[in-house]
Amino acid sequence: MQRMTALFSAALLSLGLVATQAQAQQDTAENSADQPQATAPAQDFSDAQLQQFADASKEIAVISQEYTKQLQSAEGDEAQQAVRKEANDEMVQAVQDSGLEVNTFNAIGQAIQQNPELMQRVQEMAKAGAAEADQAS
Repeated sequence: MQRMTALFSAALLSLGLVATQAQAQQDTAENSADQPQATAPAQDFSDAQLQQFADASKEIAVISQEYTKQLQSAEGDEAQQAVRKEANDEMVQAVQDSGLEVNTFNAIGQAIQQNPELMQRVQEMAKAGAAEADQAS
């Protein structure tokens, strides 16, 4: 589970959606640093999958901000671990609610880190999605 948070964080940071994410997830990234990272499969993602990724990433950014505050106020390792687990569970649920599997979300996150053009496409989708949401309200 900790590794998922690290991948979510990396995906969010690469999208430029969350600036403070790295600080909140620093411990998690350190814990997973000794585990080998899987490389993203060289696969093409559909526009629908990329849009789902963009939508899920925005939701994860909101969850991350909420739990960052809780994590900072949590006292002791056990309390911090409980906050991380709860945040992970909500992030996984947000990904699944978007229609993606967690593995696909993580694969897209890794792919956009390695492919600047793909990253730009996802960023544009995220911006377009935000603009559409503003017009709908």
